[in-house]
Amino acid sequence: MIILDEPFVSDLLLETLSNEQIPVIETPYFNKIKKGTGFSPVTCEQAVIELNTKEYPLLYSNSENAIHWVTKHLKHTTLPAKIELFKDKAKFRRLVQDLFPGFYFKELPFADLEKLALDTLPFPFIIKPSVGFFSLGVHKVNSPEEWPAVLLKLKAEVEQSQQQYPIEVVNQNNFIIEQLITGDEYAFDAYFNDKGTPVVLGIYKHLFSSDADVSDRVYFTSKNIIEEQLKPFTRFLEEVGERAKLRNFPLHVEVRIENGTVLPIEINPMRFGGWCTTADLTTKAFDFNPYIYFQQQLTPDWSVLLADKAGKNYCMVILDNSTGYPANTIESFDYEKIMERFEKPLDLRRNDWNKYPVFGIMFTETRQTNFEEIEWVLKSDLKEFVTLK
Repeated sequence: MIILDEPFVSDLLLETLSNEQIPVIETPYFNKIKKGTGFSPVTCEQAVIELNTKEYPLLYSNSENAIHWVTKHLKHTTLPAKIELFKDKAKFRRLVQDLFPGFYFKELPFADLEKLALDTLPFPFIIKPSVGFFSLGVHKVNSPEEWPAVLLKLKAEVEQSQQQYPIEVVNQNNFIIEQLITGDEYAFDAYFNDKGTPVVLGIYKHLFSSDADVSDRVYFTSKNIIEEQLKPFTRFLEEVGERAKLRNFPLHVEVRIENGTVLPIEINPMRFGGWCTTADLTTKAFDFNPYIYFQQQLTPDWSVLLADKAGKNYCMVILDNSTGYPANTIESFDYEKIMERFEKPLDLRRNDWNKYPVFGIMFTETRQTNFEEIEWVLKSDLKEFVTLK
C-alpha cells in the first residue's frame, strides 16, 4: 500500500501505481493529483482497519509529510515508533551509539543556541535540526568566530522552514550538534523485507564543490559505485536492523566512509530519496523499478543490471537557487539553455522557486570521459540562466 502527500509525486510513481494496481490511500492530496481512473484506491477508513491488523504493515510514502497521518491513524502498528526512531536524529544516534562509542553529539533547544558554550565543542562541527529534511538548517562551523554568522542564518531558516514543511518533517525546536564526519558521502535507497533482511535498491555518491559546501546539488550513481559499496552498506543495514527490529520498512540512508568505516549521517524512514528522485533515476538508469521491488519484496540482480553500464554515470542535479537573488526578484529560468549544457539529459522537472528554493531537478546520463559537465554544474551559481524582473 502507498500513501501520497505533498510536495511532489512523479509521473513514474503515478504510472506505477496504475499499471501495477498497487493500493493507494484516498487522501485529499491523492484525489487532487490523480490522473484518470486506473488506480486501486483504498479509503482512509479501509486503510486504517487493514494496516492496523498487522504489526509490520507494508506501507510506502513518497513524502515524510505523510508521517502525521501514520502517527495519528496507525497507533496499533510498530510504524509510528520506528519512524520516530529515525526522524529524531538524537534518538537515532543513541540507537547506534554502541557501534560508534566515541562519536560526539549533543541535542539542545533552539532557544539555547544563543548561550552556547563554544569552548566545550569539538570544532569543526555540524549543526542541524533534530528533525529535518533536504539540508534545511544544516551548517558546518569551523571555528568560534564563524558561529555568530551561522546563528543568524539559522534564525532565518527556522522562520522559512516553518512556512514550507509540517513539524513532523522539519522541527526546528531542537537542534543536534555532531562532530564532523569526513570522507566520501553516499545516499542509498533500501528496504527491510518481511523477514528483516535488508535489500539495497540504489546507491548514489554525493558530490560537493568545496569543504564548506553542504548543498544537495549533485548525486550520481555508476557500475563502480554500486559494486564497491553494495556489501558494506548491506552489512551496515544489518547492524541497524538488528537494533531497530525492522520489517517491511523502506528507507533512504545517508552515510560517509571514513577510513574504511561506514558512518551514518541519517536515515529517513518510509521513503526513498525525497521528491521521487533517486528511485526514479534508478529506474531510468538500470531498468528496474524500486517502487515495485519494495511492494513485491524483490531483490535486484546487480550482476545482470550492471552488465552494460561500464563508463556511464547517472546523475541527479538539484538546481537550487544559488544565484543570491531573492526568489521574488526572479522573472524566469531558462530550462532549455541549461539542458543544452549536457550531452544526454534524461529528464528535467521544473519547480516553482517562489514556493521552494529550487528551480528544478535534472537527471542526466554522462559518460565518464565527459564528467566535466557535472563538475561545471556543481560549481555554477546558475546566474546565467536567470532573468530578473
